[in-house]
Amino acid sequence: MGPEDLKHTLCGLDCDSEDLLVGFDNSEDASVFRINEDQAIVQTLDFITPVVDDPYVYGKIAAANALSDVFAMGADVKTALNIVGFDKCNLPGEALGEILLGGNEKIKECGGVLMGGHTIESPEMYYGLSVTGLIHPARIVQNNTAKAGHVLILTKPLGTGILSTAIKRDLLSEPSMEEAAKIMQSLNYFPSVVMREYDVSACTDVTGFGLLGHALESMNDAISFDIDSGLLPILPEVSAMAELGAVPGGSKRNMKHIESRVAFKKGAEDAKLILSDAQTSGGLLISMNAKDANEYLKRIEETTYGYARIIGEVVPKGEADIVVF
Repeated sequence: MGPEDLKHTLCGLDCDSEDLLVGFDNSEDASVFRINEDQAIVQTLDFITPVVDDPYVYGKIAAANALSDVFAMGADVKTALNIVGFDKCNLPGEALGEILLGGNEKIKECGGVLMGGHTIESPEMYYGLSVTGLIHPARIVQNNTAKAGHVLILTKPLGTGILSTAIKRDLLSEPSMEEAAKIMQSLNYFPSVVMREYDVSACTDVTGFGLLGHALESMNDAISFDIDSGLLPILPEVSAMAELGAVPGGSKRNMKHIESRVAFKKGAEDAKLILSDAQTSGGLLISMNAKDANEYLKRIEETTYGYARIIGEVVPKGEADIVVF
């Protein structure tokens, strides 16, 4: 579902509580509910259809995608529940076991515990997690609190939506397929843990609405984002696959959604598709004090395979919410 449709659907829901510290009115990555003065639970739920053929790898990617929302809030994962729609008409029963094994591996990797779940028969395969994390109420990292003067860091490369579509059409080379799978199954756990040691004003993860869509959800009345299209980390073969028409429908909807709020300077228009590409298990978009950024990038370099980098900066509110140059 696109961002506008989702906003319209949720606008009539009233979930008011003095202990609901973060709800869904600001398009946050996860919700946060205060238990006491020192503890709050962070909850999220996400599932995806297969993006690769290998069920074990698909399980890891789907789990990494779901766990990421907790990491974007600066929280630690504690428990998870499986959510499964299994297409037993077209998939062998062994595939389900492989999917769940892959997912559990990622839950364990970040210190979480799988507690069960729910499985139904479905004409279309999907898998994901309901995740519960824990955080101190005073340490919540939100998506719309970026400060002017901070730089924008992206921890994973773009293009997974395009490459996933290319995989389904048997267009992508084996090396590029393996690179995309490696990135999608990598956790945002370590970049999240390390960012908590620095002056970070905001964070979100980049998933189905694309980099620009999630960046727009991070706006407030005082700031705009300047993004340098020449600094974007992009996976191999993305441009070639886009030229062949391997563009997911979600990416096309994202491009339409951002038109009125994003200004593209001359020469930057070619970046519109990649900046709108619907990502699966994308990276964190972090607003961080410039003096901390290089040290932070050096510390996470190995776990982000060298893709993490500064892609722009937070500036006082300007001609558009986001300017791409």
